[in-house]
Amino acid sequence: MSPLDRSSPPASGAPRDFAFPAVERRTAAHGLDLRIGRMNRLPMVSVNLFMRAGEAALGSAAAGLGVLTADALEGGTKKRSGSALAESLERIGARVGASGGWEGTSIGLSCLADRLPEAMAILAEMVFEPDFPEAEVARAREQQLAQIRQRRMDPGALATDSARVRYFADGVPYRRAVDGSEESIAAVTREAMLGYVDANYRPEGGGMIVVGDVEPDEVVSMIGDHFGDWSGAPASRPDFVVEPETRDRRLVVVDRPGSVQSEVRIGHVGAARSTPDYYPLSIANMVLGGMFTSRLNLNLREDHGYTYGIRSRFTFRSEAGPFQIGTSVGNDVTAPAVRAIMEELQLMAEDGPRDEEVAAARDYAAGIFGLQLESAGQIATRITQLVVFGLPDDHFDRYRDTVRGVTTEQSAQAAARHMRPDEVQIIVAGDADVITPELESLGLAPVEVVAAES
Repeated sequence: MSPLDRSSPPASGAPRDFAFPAVERRTAAHGLDLRIGRMNRLPMVSVNLFMRAGEAALGSAAAGLGVLTADALEGGTKKRSGSALAESLERIGARVGASGGWEGTSIGLSCLADRLPEAMAILAEMVFEPDFPEAEVARAREQQLAQIRQRRMDPGALATDSARVRYFADGVPYRRAVDGSEESIAAVTREAMLGYVDANYRPEGGGMIVVGDVEPDEVVSMIGDHFGDWSGAPASRPDFVVEPETRDRRLVVVDRPGSVQSEVRIGHVGAARSTPDYYPLSIANMVLGGMFTSRLNLNLREDHGYTYGIRSRFTFRSEAGPFQIGTSVGNDVTAPAVRAIMEELQLMAEDGPRDEEVAAARDYAAGIFGLQLESAGQIATRITQLVVFGLPDDHFDRYRDTVRGVTTEQSAQAAARHMRPDEVQIIVAGDADVITPELESLGLAPVEVVAAES
């Protein structure tokens, strides 16, 4: 083929060699799981402190407290105001960001390697001596409340929130939004944040990940200097079993009068990160709707023009998170789109993927792996997953070989176990008067119309 011949795509090249950076594992005196990865290309360091202070351990009355507390951490310490803290970080060229989630709270730090001792001192100050000034608490609280209110007005978020409460049984934290409700967030006080930090910002079950141009012994000494007296386990621990709201297929229309588009969410309770089917299930999902050349995208976007894009995803957590297919379509094609999605899902669950589809998904997953690990921060994020989910130390060393070893049969069996068309909750947020009659004609399930929350 001529170099200028564009009548067919070029053949794929052989996968390039890629080695995950060597990671040295140490255990600090206080029990914190310490992982140190050396990268000497640039004189930079990325640190990720993960603490097992997560939203999954909180009840509905305190929902969102972990997220809000992390957001307010940069508001100041007992030694420095928020502006003084920002100036101290800027002076040494460091950046800090904190975030809370289902699994825990992470504080990320990046700086030049020679500034790490100073940056580590500031990090320890933020963890052990947060002040949460009233003005900062009010700012963070109002910002989180605004995001919650905005989500109710966003059609996509409305559909996702409506789907989630129909996937999970009452009492399962995943049934709610990770950042809480208006009621729970409005009740948060400075004292509540201080109490949450004191009770739950503890080392047991957490980890410190340091990646960059560092000497492991120096890092250990540094952590001993600043975190040496730290001890204990978080007071709040997750205590729930994931159960579905129902195992019956349901079709719910969330009425948005006047809407010209429908937001479609189809799914059910998925699988935990610990499932033995993780790799074959990931490949099966890529074939279904996890990449641009997936069946769903080729069908609904390329063949029928129903949508600009559609994706399916298993959200893997310590406990089973949701499996969900999501897209946005016009009113006139809402019912045909739902029918096409269900047909593709049924076909995948019954017959699984084909050999050529599995090969393409394997190559894609293995090929992009190295592209997602170009910076110290990206690598630190991956290493954090080892701590969060208790994965083997060599998990990422074996990743590409394991992915390339997935067979068509394994993917088909995983799809059959974890994709259950008869149990899906079909949620459509749109104009009920316009879309309900055709949805009823599909015969998938009785159609229930509910009002959107105001």
